[in-house]
Amino acid sequence: MTTHHDDSPLVSVTDLRAALDSAHPPVLLDVRWQLGGPPGIDDYSAGHLPGAHFVSLDTDLAAPAGPPGRGGRHPLPDPEAFGAALRGFGVSADRPVVLYDGATSLAAARAWWLLRWAGHPDVRVLDGGFAAWQEAGLPVTTEVPPAGEGDFKAVPGQLPTVDADGAAVWAREGLLLDARAGERYRGETEPIDPRAGHIPGAVSAPTTENVGSDGRFLAPAELAARFRALGAGERGTAVYCGSGVTAAHQILALAVAGLPAALYPGSWSEWSGDETRPVAVTDQPG
Repeated sequence: MTTHHDDSPLVSVTDLRAALDSAHPPVLLDVRWQLGGPPGIDDYSAGHLPGAHFVSLDTDLAAPAGPPGRGGRHPLPDPEAFGAALRGFGVSADRPVVLYDGATSLAAARAWWLLRWAGHPDVRVLDGGFAAWQEAGLPVTTEVPPAGEGDFKAVPGQLPTVDADGAAVWAREGLLLDARAGERYRGETEPIDPRAGHIPGAVSAPTTENVGSDGRFLAPAELAARFRALGAGERGTAVYCGSGVTAAHQILALAVAGLPAALYPGSWSEWSGDETRPVAVTDQPG
């Protein structure tokens, strides 16, 4: 079992259970979500960690999508609206926050990134998510907690981002990782966005390779070896995906490995929707 150090952005089921029983328990947020799948609120209603508030990725963790080529499918949320939603979940500046989703932390990582971007100092993701909690035989409930009264105020910009022009520069002069599935990177298929392929110069690094079959992250040393083999550490790193969700998971995995990275929030959904932007469909550069 992977152990997590105090400075890790991840928390184990064992450590979370202990924290929930402490004098200063964290705020728990349930971020279950699937692209094109059934609403996460259905899973939440069927059973969740005691005290957890449900967070909607599409409405709480993103602004409404604009026209093609402008902001992508999941634009960053309005800071005022985001802060208000978090306060309603009981989020305060001086209280830790723990996030979880079904198992792989893909959706939880988006919430982790946004909270850190908005300036919250103590945010962690439950490694293995709801599945790990259930596997440990720990209690779940259908009881919905009352609205919280947090005091957190979002101050955006505390984590680095790049725009489309910046992503093009990173691809040429730094390291730009594409967190989508390999077949989407190569341009063999594109199920969602306007054009198939990838940003010229980007390197394929599918997010699915950050976790094991149980949904838990690989050990920090394994993740560090993976990303260093792609060039992280030697050069500044930025990450994109389809709409800025799985890219946040990549940044979380990089953080576990001790490597910083910037997010391109608009990602492929923005880039491919702008017909002035070039698209590459060749195999990964050697």
